[in-house]
Amino acid sequence: MEILKICGTATASVIALFLLTKLMGQKQISQLSLFDYINGITIGSIAAEMATALEHDFWLPLTAMAVYTLFSLLIAVLERKSIKLNKFFVGNPNILLENGVLYEKNLRRAHLSVTEFLSQCRIGGFFDLSQLQCAILEPNGSISFLPKGDMRPVTPADMQLSPPPSTLLPNVIVDGKILCANLRALGLNETWLLKSLQAQHISSPADVFLATVDAEKQLSVYQKITENDAREPFL
Repeated sequence: MEILKICGTATASVIALFLLTKLMGQKQISQLSLFDYINGITIGSIAAEMATALEHDFWLPLTAMAVYTLFSLLIAVLERKSIKLNKFFVGNPNILLENGVLYEKNLRRAHLSVTEFLSQCRIGGFFDLSQLQCAILEPNGSISFLPKGDMRPVTPADMQLSPPPSTLLPNVIVDGKILCANLRALGLNETWLLKSLQAQHISSPADVFLATVDAEKQLSVYQKITENDAREPFL
């Protein structure tokens, strides 16, 4: 009997958690403010307690979850209404690097070591700090990079060009499996796909990790590689 009750309360907990999360809005983990993060952990803990509530009324933790959700919605409204409250709840951006100066105090305040900062720079595509004009730690914990003017990629607008609009590249093979629906949406079929693979000296879709088709009906193929690359980057 207790097992059935746990199954019922766990199901109710999942449904309540899903509905409350939808109500609060969709955010990625990297986009959460400190309050959102704490609030999410707390609601999750209450949901877990609700799932195993055998002796107590499960409406009590459900009410607590609703109260936390209301607080989250109220603070979201206050953040939109007031710049000062937004800064209080969300936080301020911090300049980590500007004009060739690395601000040690701001790195310490953000609990970032130089090694961690360099790692984030590499993730952002900057392997040389001299290419950066500015690096700013955003309130959500991500780092924004502004490259120097001569290091900024040239855009079509710089060259006064008008390229055709960009389009999504549909996947037609993922991990060896042919996505027939995507092929049909492109006006193509498996026969065309197999011929295109053979033209690139690939005998079977099972050997393909990913294949995409561009607007010109050109097939790009990424084959499966079984060997491991044991090389380490220079750190």
